[in-house]
Amino acid sequence: MTQPAPLILDIEGTRLTATDRQRLLHPLTGGLILFGRNWADRAQLAALCAEIKAVRADLLICVDHEGGRVQRFRTDGFTHLPPMRALGELWMAKPLAATNAATAAGYVLGAELRACGVDFSFTPVLDLDYGESSVIGDRAFARDPRVVALLAKSLMHGLLQAGMANCGKHFPGHGFVRADSHTDIPVDRRSLKAILADDAAPYGWLITALSSVMPGHVIYPKVDARAACFSSRWLNDILRRRLGFGGAIFSDDLSMTGARWIDGREVSYAEAAVEALSAGCDMVLLCNQSVDGGEAVDALLDGLAEAQLKGRWTPREASEERRLALLPRTPAPAWDDLMTGAHYMQALGLLP
Repeated sequence: MTQPAPLILDIEGTRLTATDRQRLLHPLTGGLILFGRNWADRAQLAALCAEIKAVRADLLICVDHEGGRVQRFRTDGFTHLPPMRALGELWMAKPLAATNAATAAGYVLGAELRACGVDFSFTPVLDLDYGESSVIGDRAFARDPRVVALLAKSLMHGLLQAGMANCGKHFPGHGFVRADSHTDIPVDRRSLKAILADDAAPYGWLITALSSVMPGHVIYPKVDARAACFSSRWLNDILRRRLGFGGAIFSDDLSMTGARWIDGREVSYAEAAVEALSAGCDMVLLCNQSVDGGEAVDALLDGLAEAQLKGRWTPREASEERRLALLPRTPAPAWDDLMTGAHYMQALGLLP
């Protein structure tokens, strides 16, 4: 069996160190996620991505690059993409123009990233905009799940045109709760029926288009006492069996407060990773722990390796197949060629 590589890590700076290379060569590492601190300019980003691929060509280079306030690269030619709410507002006035704008946004987003060597962005947000969640806010397309699904599918079409996979988040829905799972443990007390009819509806409607899904660190006590990210009920029974999803499942960041408490007790990063993977996640993320030496990153690598050795976690070959399926299959455009391409120029003109 191919050794599954479920860990998505990060690095501290704008180029790889010897320690970074060692961590990326670890057989349990499947990719890394970039942040603003890893960016200086386009040339540096392209060089960094080339360095990463020289270490291991199969590593998945990821980023949170949605548009609006969640966009890691904003200068040196990168287009300032609108927040998804702007597309929802355009829908209210000109619905068909909004679908074109969403496809254009997806294409520009994916093509610019790929021209610099980035493989994958954790987008689009499928949460509904209830107007209560500060962490979601204008990252959501709309309150109506039908509008969310249609605009998200249009955006994913643009990503596909750029040769990039997609990730719907945060299953089954983070928009209803006010608390931020980065700093708190949100609890949504609605029934399963209510959630499936509303917040989770886009996942079912988009089942043929979604490449991957990221569950949130939200607890829905009427469904499971565990947050969705650690819940076999949510991931296997509902997402996989009931909704029919067959793509990759990523955990959200295991360093968030909402991921550090499971079954009423605080857990280590390695324990959280084991619980997420055992519940049905294919990959788990640990973000912003490489700074100041990265002891937490090494502890996760060692802890998960020990868990595998002692049988506390059993790798699944299907998870590795799903990870590899997210890698681009087409050549990336050169930046200068992209900038003068007719498709790219048309897409820029369609953005709100």
